[in-house]
Amino acid sequence: MIPRLKEQFNTELKQKIMSDLQLSNVNEIPSLEKIIINIGDGKAATDGRALESMVDELTAISGQKPVIRRAKKSIAGFKIREGMPIGTSVTLRGDRMWEFYDRFVQVVVPRIRDFRGFNKKSFDGNGNYTLGLNEQLVFPEVEYDKVRDIRGMNITICTSANDNEKGYVLLQSLGFPFREN
Repeated sequence: MIPRLKEQFNTELKQKIMSDLQLSNVNEIPSLEKIIINIGDGKAATDGRALESMVDELTAISGQKPVIRRAKKSIAGFKIREGMPIGTSVTLRGDRMWEFYDRFVQVVVPRIRDFRGFNKKSFDGNGNYTLGLNEQLVFPEVEYDKVRDIRGMNITICTSANDNEKGYVLLQSLGFPFREN
């Protein structure tokens, strides 16, 4: 079964984006490529249960098992040695990506406290957008009683757009809540 947003993108939104950006070729229309979710916590290096809870929460949020990220080099000030686990990461593609994006915009964003929209300046110059969340409790899949620590996460939305303007038009047409000036 095709995700709702992907079907809407293919039937209605492609034409709107094409006219907004004044593109001549259908293949120039930007689309979502992948979504990367990262959770990092220095406690995971010393506390195995913290790492286990991060993996469980990210599995519930994304629907697939995350990769454990390890420290690339030792940092004495943070008491971290090379190879210690310090976070988890998951990359979503295909239908799972479209379903996550739809859930994020429709369900998660309205649950964020004092939310006034995401900043338009968080594009990286190549049409990809990165945002940070302060707590994982905004996701309905995370059970409040089982949460050990409140930790934030980074979400990167990678698009096939080659500049910020095209990425902005794509995300705006997909219903992404940007902050009004």
